[in-house]
Amino acid sequence: MMVDRRTVMAGAAALPLADGSSAPEGSLPQDRYERGLAQLRAISGSQGAAVVESLRDIAPDLGRYIVEFAYGDVFARPGLDVKTRELMTVAALTAMGTAAPQLKVHMRAALRVGASRQEIVETVMQMIPYAGFPAALNAIGTARDAFAAE
Repeated sequence: MMVDRRTVMAGAAALPLADGSSAPEGSLPQDRYERGLAQLRAISGSQGAAVVESLRDIAPDLGRYIVEFAYGDVFARPGLDVKTRELMTVAALTAMGTAAPQLKVHMRAALRVGASRQEIVETVMQMIPYAGFPAALNAIGTARDAFAAE
């Protein structure tokens, strides 16, 4: 995946993408979107892009925010690998207990970036003391669906 580097600001640091390439930090908004879209595709494959596309007719700005902020800014930050970021996302969505569709997307993304089924299940299990058994049971059901889809 290529990220347009023509609009990179002088002296900007490169941000690692999930596919091993890098994207510019401190770039203009279009680069931010392109960096986020590249990161989203590297992590979620076509599934993540389909979520963004499904918003085009009703809330295109929401899709843009997801791409630019969540993936272009947060997921592209240095300091944590994408597998760790995905397992953390699985933990947060499990604890919320109200985001089963998003949890399934991120469980599948976690598998895609190298997490094992056992790591995903253990992440859910770790949430029991904090989110409770109902949230964990719901997340395990979502994991079953996510694993079956792979």
